[in-house]
Amino acid sequence: MSTYLFQLSDLHIREPGRKAYGRLDTAPYLSRAIDTMLRCPQSPSALVITGDLCDFGREDEYRHLRALLAPLSCPIYLMPGNHDCLLNLRRVFPDHPYLGLSGPAHFSVQLDDLQLVALDSTVAGQSYGAIDAQGLAWLEETLKNCSDRPVVLAMHHPPFLTQIGHMDEIGLLLGRIELTQLLRQFSNIERIICGHLHRAIETRFAGTIASTAPSPAHQVVLDLDPMARSQWNLEPGAFRIHAWNKSAGLVTHTMPVGSYEGPYPFHADGTLID
Repeated sequence: MSTYLFQLSDLHIREPGRKAYGRLDTAPYLSRAIDTMLRCPQSPSALVITGDLCDFGREDEYRHLRALLAPLSCPIYLMPGNHDCLLNLRRVFPDHPYLGLSGPAHFSVQLDDLQLVALDSTVAGQSYGAIDAQGLAWLEETLKNCSDRPVVLAMHHPPFLTQIGHMDEIGLLLGRIELTQLLRQFSNIERIICGHLHRAIETRFAGTIASTAPSPAHQVVLDLDPMARSQWNLEPGAFRIHAWNKSAGLVTHTMPVGSYEGPYPFHADGTLID
């Protein structure tokens, strides 16, 4: 059996008619991403959205998000980011019980043979992330309970330095060392998937592979100068597909948003099939 975990991140949805940063209507970008998902040959087993669902965390923004997500029939798992308000998220999505009623929005759900574990790294009122002792204890107990199957650990803030200086300054600033030590104890963590960076980035971390996902809308400018200014651009949006089966393991694909010329079927020698 194959499991297809789709990942979106950093949607920054505003109220209808309002623009992020005063100039970017993010809603059509999300709609195009969903249209692209619906055209994929393999349907999502589930969708996880790794934070910054909305731009200011207002109830009307979450209502708009809910309407935009309506075309999807798969299970959807929402995670807060530093732009979100967990209280308002819970109010508008009361039918998502995994979000809980209070405290951090940690959760763990089984997707066929794959376990999705979500660790809430947000700090109320702050852009940076942190994992406290209670979060680490919850994670350790959760990982012990699913030690017999592959795990995808989802976070908003990446637990590694990306070398994009202005983003690392608001990355996971507290609990990174403790998290690293904890994760090294578990060999079944197939991937750590994150948001926050608005770019596709991969690295080795704590004995596994950690990554961030691009946004369907705006991307953070790729500039590795430590003094580079904070900027975004409109590089093509994308989302991730984390495909699992027992023979291949977990393989991550990046899917660009939109419609493109093709497909053109071809023979093994490269010639097109008429």
